[in-house]
Amino acid sequence: MWRQRPDRRRRLVAWLAVLALWLSPLALATAAAESPTPQPPPPTPVPVPGGGTSPSPFPTRLATPSPATRPPELAARAAVLADLDTGQILFAQDADARRPIASLTKIMTALLVIRRTDPRELVTVSPEAAAPSRRVGISELGLLPGERITVENLLYALLLQSANDAADALAEHVSGSVEAFVEAMNAEAARLGMRDTHFASPNGLDDRGYSTARDLVTLTRAAFEHPLFARIVRTRFREIPSPSGVPRIVQNRNVLLWLYPGALGVKTGFTSAAGFCVVGAAARGGVRLLSVVLGEPGEPFSDAAALLNYGFAAFHRVRLATEGEGLGALRIDGRRVPVEAGASRAALVPVDEPLARRVVPEPGVPFPPAVGERVGALVVSTPEGTLARVPVVVSSVPGPPPPGPGPWWRRAGEAVVHAVATLLAAVFG
Repeated sequence: MWRQRPDRRRRLVAWLAVLALWLSPLALATAAAESPTPQPPPPTPVPVPGGGTSPSPFPTRLATPSPATRPPELAARAAVLADLDTGQILFAQDADARRPIASLTKIMTALLVIRRTDPRELVTVSPEAAAPSRRVGISELGLLPGERITVENLLYALLLQSANDAADALAEHVSGSVEAFVEAMNAEAARLGMRDTHFASPNGLDDRGYSTARDLVTLTRAAFEHPLFARIVRTRFREIPSPSGVPRIVQNRNVLLWLYPGALGVKTGFTSAAGFCVVGAAARGGVRLLSVVLGEPGEPFSDAAALLNYGFAAFHRVRLATEGEGLGALRIDGRRVPVEAGASRAALVPVDEPLARRVVPEPGVPFPPAVGERVGALVVSTPEGTLARVPVVVSSVPGPPPPGPGPWWRRAGEAVVHAVATLLAAVFG
């Protein structure tokens, strides 16, 4: 049969070759995801001005020093390493310097969209969001005017490919206009306590917005509270339907997902003013760390990985206090009152530094305090500084002192006076 129809065989072979080329990035990414050892991201040609493409700009290896308990030297203008779960800062370099953050802006865009929409909602793309003058394939999904696409697919394009058209389409869908959405972004930043942050667009291309490495820790931790965000930013590639019927395949630009074991995401960014930027997260041994690198002159992933290496090597999680743990007694108004820890607390502690604990009483607490009343703080510190202040509360109140010598009627009168005084103190303070 094959001999009778050579043209059919040639067409089938050609079709299979095209299919293999189309699926190759998908297959390579899938193999990398399932591989126990780091693999470089699959090549992704990038359009260049004047036509044609250039090789993928993604690095294929990380240039990092061996993990050590000393902080690495960074080329970045600003950086922070933090505990993703608690926000504890483990390393800071110009952490409060206001800088343009390029597409890291889209973390806030995604947070607002996730909070205010259902991922299954359909978005109708406006002509303004489609912006036909933009270049498809650089940081655009190639949305068409009138195209209907789910919020979820736009979020994947926003956070993996850093699609600017997706940012505008989502902003218009949530707030009616880009300008109203930017107002909501700044209101949310204020609510989160990001005092050194201002947004001017949902995509960050403007370079008029700014933030700090410390504020970006706050923002990213808030975003990670949402499982949808955490799932998207650790995704390496996504098929997104298109009106033409040929799905668009978007690939995550965060190469830590391929090159750093335990990587969890989260976002990259670049403009000429911002330099290369990345927020990266990773987990090992029950510890989740977050690194922020801003203003890198070259690729930012190696510095982000060096910070993560330092965090995993130099710190271990220690329980500082356990709720209900007895802490001895405090002297209150001349009387010894048993106290205990009012909360449980854990922190990342340098592996080679000793811990010190001391109970500090609150001044002016009258006797008798109530059971459970806060009367002090357990201060836990290392030679580098304070790690935590845990509330100290009353575990029990001692009874009245034993009767002193003297006639029974004098002791009885003193007991009545003491009881009345105690009652008045409790009622009127």
